[in-house]
Amino acid sequence: MTDLLITNARLVDPEGDTIRPGALLVRNGVIAEIFDTPTPDVSHDLIPDHNRRDANNRFVAPGIVDIGVKVCEPGERHKESFGSAGMAAAAGGVTTIVTRPDTLPAIDTPEVLEFIRRRANEAAPVKVLPMAALTKGREGREMTEIGFLMDAGAVAFTDCDHVVSDTRVLSRAMTYARSLGALIISHPQDPGLSRGGAVTSGKFATLRGLPGVTPMAERMGLDRDIALVEMTGVRYHADQITTSRALPALERAKANGFDVTAGTSMHHLTLNELDVSDYRTFFKVKPPLRSEEDRQAIIQAVASGLIDVICSMHTPQDEESKRLPYEEAASGAVGLETMMPVMLRLYHSGDLTLPGLFRAMALNPSRRLGLDTGRIAKGAPADLVLFDADKPMILDRFKLNSKSKNTPFDGARLQGKVIETFVDGLSVYRSA
Repeated sequence: MTDLLITNARLVDPEGDTIRPGALLVRNGVIAEIFDTPTPDVSHDLIPDHNRRDANNRFVAPGIVDIGVKVCEPGERHKESFGSAGMAAAAGGVTTIVTRPDTLPAIDTPEVLEFIRRRANEAAPVKVLPMAALTKGREGREMTEIGFLMDAGAVAFTDCDHVVSDTRVLSRAMTYARSLGALIISHPQDPGLSRGGAVTSGKFATLRGLPGVTPMAERMGLDRDIALVEMTGVRYHADQITTSRALPALERAKANGFDVTAGTSMHHLTLNELDVSDYRTFFKVKPPLRSEEDRQAIIQAVASGLIDVICSMHTPQDEESKRLPYEEAASGAVGLETMMPVMLRLYHSGDLTLPGLFRAMALNPSRRLGLDTGRIAKGAPADLVLFDADKPMILDRFKLNSKSKNTPFDGARLQGKVIETFVDGLSVYRSA
């Protein structure tokens, strides 16, 4: 591996909660030295010009670790491949993607998982860590071979939005996962209450004549999961908390010392139910967009640390599945490439600091998965993003690297541009 020197940088340190001027020296894929001066005296014989980057007083932060990315291999490669997802991630400052098992077929055997790992290593320029299904076929009837899947490289287990409705099956899976130290990732929803819902229930849903789902479905789903966590002692992560009603239960679980963390998505932090407007299906996500009061409560929960992780919940859908009546349209939006500029909205609005933002996007997900990434520290992997937080842009979905272009931010005015992305000190993306 070649050496790399980044000078004239503003270093975003989520671990120390600081932004400071300085420089970084990378050797053998790790951060070898952190300089307090922006222009350290390092010999050009030691680091030649082509291995130097002048950040021009822009920010350098740990690369984003994105939990819950859907890559549609196997089964729906026309929507997204590891190659296109990897390029989108690199262009968005995402250095590690943690993939979901909701593929066709589901990733529920070591053989399928091995195929995923091989394809990812061949095609993606960023790190790819696969999750596996918790139950066979994600059908909620019989748990998968968790131990064998862990041996094959699974970092967590989830049935994604197919909530395991049989509490006995879920409790058995959690008990077995606890004995192996496995992480369970759940989608907290009561499946009976949420079935068939397209938007959040309330006045807006009634005016638009759309079937609604009550926010209580999320709270009830989380209450059940936390009760099972208390019973089994399993390591647990809620993939998306999106309503204020679920926050007290999460707070109690943490106060009681349970091994519980929670995430939320970029869309629920920056959009609300009114953005659906005249049945705009690109804004149809799962869970549905919530009220502005809920959005503000979730932002505060991230700022306080109650919610640990921000993710893109990248879900590619083709045009045919989105160009349908709102009730029939597929849920989901792409987010790998748009996550950085979209989340910088909260930095520019003063809701979150840059260290706080990267704590939720890089450090906390790394810690939850037992990774050494997400830090600006000597000896840490040199997974880094160099970005200009103030660069204005108008998002054009047709210029995204993802095969699918289903983003709700098409035409949005944003601030923030990724200049260069490094994985283990190697440049995997550099803007034109």
